[in-house]
Amino acid sequence: MSILNNIRILDFTWALAGPYATRLLADFGAEVIKVQSPVMAMENNAFARGYYKTWNRNKLGITLNLNRLEGVALARRLAQICDVVVENFSPRVLANWRMDYDNLKKSKSEIILVSLSVMGKQSSYNGFGATVQALSGMTHFTSFPGGPPLGPGFSYADHVAGLYASIKLMEALEQRRKTGKGQHIDLSEVDIMIQMLPFDEFTPLGNNSPLSAPQNIYLCRDGRWCVLSITNEAQWRGLKKALGNPIWAENVKFSTLSGRLNNREELNIMVTGWTQQYTATEVMSRLQRSGVPGGIIKDARDLTKNPQLKARGFFIKSSIAPLVDAVPFRMSAARAEYKKPAPSPGADNEYVYGKLLGLTKPEMSKLKANQVI
Repeated sequence: MSILNNIRILDFTWALAGPYATRLLADFGAEVIKVQSPVMAMENNAFARGYYKTWNRNKLGITLNLNRLEGVALARRLAQICDVVVENFSPRVLANWRMDYDNLKKSKSEIILVSLSVMGKQSSYNGFGATVQALSGMTHFTSFPGGPPLGPGFSYADHVAGLYASIKLMEALEQRRKTGKGQHIDLSEVDIMIQMLPFDEFTPLGNNSPLSAPQNIYLCRDGRWCVLSITNEAQWRGLKKALGNPIWAENVKFSTLSGRLNNREELNIMVTGWTQQYTATEVMSRLQRSGVPGGIIKDARDLTKNPQLKARGFFIKSSIAPLVDAVPFRMSAARAEYKKPAPSPGADNEYVYGKLLGLTKPEMSKLKANQVI
């Protein structure tokens, strides 16, 4: 059963956060109409093609030139046959098209508008995931003490914002089911990201922790890395056992957690001397046999073989691709389905403009000739 198969979404989003949010609903059966420009720069860019395919499965694809008045007029008509409009434009765009919430609800009071932007519609700031991470403080928190701001190395903020938006949208759909009323969900990605940060600690810690020592990533003999974290005396005894009970580990300065915290740099040097004698797999096995929280720093290939992710159904095989990521949550009354790869530009123009909007073939031919669709 597709729990959202009676919901139609007009998807103006691009990059990651917005397309991820709508993809999650498409996986549960929503009819998502992905709007693209008739001129697709991504056609000559392998990375952009892969990026687009990742975030737009299970969607319909139409082309629409929103730089033309005829294109904007079509967009307004499309919105009136949809339950939801999702966009992540800069704040002024929808108002310029007269597609802001005040205008949309005049002709369809139950419509839901989801807006994703850097700091909400009351701000003029634009940006990407890296901008959100910097403005929220995440780039600062994920640095090393005394070093430059680094960030996590990928658009973590976009993934969080996409998940958040999908949950808020499902909440709005449930509210509409009960009341018949639509709403405007105006999401600030910076505010979303701030909720994820530990503001009880304002100093970047790198790989350190005020509660654990030793704690770090350690280079192994095969050039790979392992991580371990010691938070109590039982784990410290386990680490000494894994290390072969070296004499240096019995030094009184390492006998308490406070002592290990004060001498963490020396501890890291000693532990690295041990890890470099073994492969990453051997290090992990020795640590875990001794009751020490430790593991390999995994790459993408490792993740596809991870038994925990396999047991959780994190990756799935489907007709879309040999291996794709599943939705990160489940619903009790429905299951996600993975039926369609991301649409090529304009693949569903005839269905959307012809069947749904009722345009005739001559009308569509004229729009195509004029580069509107």
